[in-house]
Amino acid sequence: MARGETRFFCTSCGNETLKWEGRCPACGEWNALAEAPEPDNAREAEPATGSGDCSPRPLSEAGRGEAPRRTAHLGELDRVLGGGIVPGSLVLLGGAPGIGKSTLLLQLAARLHADDGDALYVSGEESASQVRIRAERLGTGAADVPFLAETDVDRIVDAARRREPSLLCVDSVQTLHSSRSDGAPGGVSQVRACAARLQTFAKEQGVATFLVGHVTKEGGIAGPRTLEHAVDAVLRFEGQRTLEHRMLRAVKNRFGGVDEMAVFRMTSAGLDPVDHPSEVFLADRPEGVSGSAVAVPLQGTRPLLAEVQALTAPSRYASPQRVSTGFPSRRLSLLLAVMERRLGLALGEDDVFVNVVGGLRLADPAADLAVLAALVSARTDRPLPPELALMGEVGLGGEVRGVAQADRRIKEAARSGMRAVALPPSAAETSDSPVELCGVRRVSELRELLEEEP
Repeated sequence: MARGETRFFCTSCGNETLKWEGRCPACGEWNALAEAPEPDNAREAEPATGSGDCSPRPLSEAGRGEAPRRTAHLGELDRVLGGGIVPGSLVLLGGAPGIGKSTLLLQLAARLHADDGDALYVSGEESASQVRIRAERLGTGAADVPFLAETDVDRIVDAARRREPSLLCVDSVQTLHSSRSDGAPGGVSQVRACAARLQTFAKEQGVATFLVGHVTKEGGIAGPRTLEHAVDAVLRFEGQRTLEHRMLRAVKNRFGGVDEMAVFRMTSAGLDPVDHPSEVFLADRPEGVSGSAVAVPLQGTRPLLAEVQALTAPSRYASPQRVSTGFPSRRLSLLLAVMERRLGLALGEDDVFVNVVGGLRLADPAADLAVLAALVSARTDRPLPPELALMGEVGLGGEVRGVAQADRRIKEAARSGMRAVALPPSAAETSDSPVELCGVRRVSELRELLEEEP
């Protein structure tokens, strides 16, 4: 490629082309190509890294790492990270504006700085006086964290090399710029170059590095998709700014499982970890109201209880509405078909609304039985027993299939105050159950169970 020649990058998949097109030839995304001038050869030159020995060796001869994981001292954050902070890892934290990303990283830096290591907090968006206001509000030694207001990634790396911290927090990667790349900060080429520079530093020095990433109006992290591929873990901070609870999810993690979740409560003194999230999602649950059921899904490796609400009403339109929040719409259509065919409860002329309270997303098939029970309750206008939890996957034949880790789900239901659990007969054979187990083989049996007087 000639020096100074213009390139185009796809912000969705990172594909590179020599000319602009309305549609990316690699992923098919429309209007996703962004211009990025080719940097000079002098700027492209990077010093060689590594020991210089390129001879392949068996993995059995490779070391397991010099330093173990470190605790984050923030409750369930260790679970989301896969058991703690891995030295040399590069973590991307994304979320909507004002959700609490900067607060979370400043608290993390304060905890680790007060522990047995050093931390460095870098901000390209706020001055030292602005961050100090937040630090004084948080307390817990946040004002003692070393701070650097800088946007030049080379100067950030140089400062980190001199200080040798165990944790580096950068807020945010879209504000950084590198002299090795052209373009404005936040552009495709600048984000790629800055992320690569910080990745090299983290791996060479063994410094755990956290990057804050802005999100687009569609909810994705701004910048090229290669940014998410380059980092070791991608965490998403979710929630509504008008509510006090926030959820932190792992959507990518090279050192642990995905879909792990931690719940925090936003207070005047910062983010407070919630040790028992089920109590949060079941708080203020109404009693004696139809259309409410309790599901026991798995969020990563942890079971929790979630309230599912359903509402049906005669439609005033030619095409009835099917509105689902927190539950897959295609899965809802499947359950409505089973409900009509196997139970004789038709909703073809009714609007159907399903909502998972608290902003949870139920991707676990074990939530099918609770959603179907909420729909039956709403359709018949009969409330479910208030202390009944349900779990099971519903098949097209109306059968209720088994679920994974039934023992742990039952214990979580008992811990949250449930007295009975409806589940498949195969899972109901659990011994020493702390609650009453109601085996449900088919959805017709569920309807009979629900129609009994509580």
